[in-house]
Amino acid sequence: MGTGASKNPDSSSHGSEERDQAGGQLYVSLRMENYKLNGDIIPHVYGSVPLVGSWDSSKALSMEREYTFMWVLSFVVPPNHETLDFKFLLKPKYSSSPCIVEEGPNRQLTAGTLHGDGWSAMFKLSSDEVFEYRVLINVDRVSPFDLAASWRAYQENLQPSTVRGIPDISINSAAEAGPENGTSASLELDIEHYVVPAPATAAHSALAYAANMTETPRTLSRFGGMEVIVPELTTSSSASGMVESNSVGAFSSMLKQEGHRGLFVDRGVGSPRLVKSASAASFTADLKLYSEAKNSMPAAAGAVAAAAVADQMLGPKEDRHLAIVLVGLPARGKTFTAAKLTRYLRWLGHETKHFNVGKYRRLKHGVNQTADFFRSDNPEGLEARNEVAALAMEDMISWMQEGGQVGIFDATNSTRNRRSMLMKMAEGKCKIIFLETICNDRQIIERNIRLKVQQSPDYAEVPDFEAGYHDFKHRLENYEKVYEPVEEGSYIKMIDMVSGHGGQIQVDNISGYLPGRIVFFLVNTHLTPRPILLTRHGESRDNVRGRIGGDSVLSDTGELYAKKLANFVEKRLKNERAASIWTSTLQRTIITASPIVGFPKIQWRALEEINAGVCDGMTYEEIKKNMPEEYESRKKEKLRYRYPRGESYLDVIQRLEPVIIELERQRAPVVVVSHQAVLRALYAYFADRPLKEIPHIEIPLHTIIEIQMGVSGVQEKRYKLMD
Repeated sequence: MGTGASKNPDSSSHGSEERDQAGGQLYVSLRMENYKLNGDIIPHVYGSVPLVGSWDSSKALSMEREYTFMWVLSFVVPPNHETLDFKFLLKPKYSSSPCIVEEGPNRQLTAGTLHGDGWSAMFKLSSDEVFEYRVLINVDRVSPFDLAASWRAYQENLQPSTVRGIPDISINSAAEAGPENGTSASLELDIEHYVVPAPATAAHSALAYAANMTETPRTLSRFGGMEVIVPELTTSSSASGMVESNSVGAFSSMLKQEGHRGLFVDRGVGSPRLVKSASAASFTADLKLYSEAKNSMPAAAGAVAAAAVADQMLGPKEDRHLAIVLVGLPARGKTFTAAKLTRYLRWLGHETKHFNVGKYRRLKHGVNQTADFFRSDNPEGLEARNEVAALAMEDMISWMQEGGQVGIFDATNSTRNRRSMLMKMAEGKCKIIFLETICNDRQIIERNIRLKVQQSPDYAEVPDFEAGYHDFKHRLENYEKVYEPVEEGSYIKMIDMVSGHGGQIQVDNISGYLPGRIVFFLVNTHLTPRPILLTRHGESRDNVRGRIGGDSVLSDTGELYAKKLANFVEKRLKNERAASIWTSTLQRTIITASPIVGFPKIQWRALEEINAGVCDGMTYEEIKKNMPEEYESRKKEKLRYRYPRGESYLDVIQRLEPVIIELERQRAPVVVVSHQAVLRALYAYFADRPLKEIPHIEIPLHTIIEIQMGVSGVQEKRYKLMD
């Protein structure tokens, strides 16, 4: 068996020249099919650099089961390879039997070309027993940035997406007008009468100060009884007045769809080239490319995982973990920004935790520290503050070494000495990006100071608001005397982003997939208060029959809900003329939204129900009877289970990221009329629910979930319009 790739000097030089001309990397997708085998034998891949770097079979990469009879492994080959040398092998799932290596010579990929017969793999179990798998190998050359992206900004030429080939979004050119279906008198309702309690498991059923919802310090566990919780989320300023994205989409011709005309806009599936860098230094999760490695991939699928592999292969070891270190004076929105960023990254599937140094300080030194504690000429206070910062940093690094990916380090970190201490602690262990929040609007600062005094545990035991207010002002003055803006390392500066009148983001020395996503998220978020209303379509005829998927029309009950929904929306948003209605492109959502007048309607393909593949149109009983293995696989792991030729919940999350970014960017109310799986994923983002809970979140029919976004965080209210 070979131990790697052979190199020819002439061909090497020529190959390098070709790669430079073509640009990008090789995205390799391997598939193995065998319709006769069950899931007790798992195909693996092993081979030369850059696939694994070892012909040790114990370090082979496990292929993932796409459905009952197909196994898949996709990876990115960095541009500095010559030949990829590999083989398939089989490992029993439930026994310690030896691996079975495929027969024949090694497989070789050179510059994207497969040498030899690569369409089947033969495995000899014994002298008279042979397994045969069908092998499918696809190789495409793509840029790592486009591969990693989930949203493409068309900056140079506006062309329809070549990835999907069909438009992703449609938007009608004018608000609908005309008589309402049914009289409003017959649908008169009192909005408050329809309010129902939100689920007890919702994140905001017991709102807490954001800093106390962060990681519990492991090094200070003995002080655990001292933390103070108050009943509201912090409302510090975050990002408002964000720079608008240049992604405007490409327009195509008018399209008729069930009597509804709309102008189609293609948003693509790539990502804005906000911080594209020639540097190869990137970061991702701690990818241990072994079949038994824990958390070897981010939970999100597809392009996210591919980008993670690309970064892992190209980036130095310490870049596999990322520390976002907040910098800024008090009352500038650091904690709120940290909490919001944590929620976004967790939803994407990245292991993320928020470490708030103020929480460490309160647990170790109490909540009664006056402004004198924060003076720069108070050596005892300075030593105590540096000590708790170091404890928080140690905890964060330990968590990363145990499998964590992104740590959000929340403190003022307002001097070069403090930041230098953190960089020395992180050296060789994680990559640091400083995120500095700057606000020059005195009115916003004053508002944030008052909110801080009202809600921070530091003043929970101060009965006199004015006394707390003046103490906090003195604390702020102490920080202002020694504050040094960030000019070192890698950094993102958010300058006057909360004012709603522009502002800017500055980035320096930023590269890699996830840092780019973080910048893009921060550009598109703000604190303008507005409601987002989520609702399923009215009951459809397939709902009545118990069939999944399909594109059926509404039942009589569903049509009644459409009228009630229109009445509700027109009353709830009567003063919000800039609001918009978003639906999927399936007719049951379009029909549900059709009675709503006076607002523009947008159709998103990304809002379509989870693709059930070959199971589309079946009932769960039919799946259980005809496809028992698929039924059981889905029952065991609904989050990652992918319908044959369909989607998993993780796939749905991936295609919904552009929707989330657009919802964050909107400044007016949005009504989303969609489907159960899609709304579960969207709701989980706003409610900060773990990924594993998404398939089990209750999203009942004929109920509106109102998410209120703004300076008071994210709050929820539910309205049930029909039983």
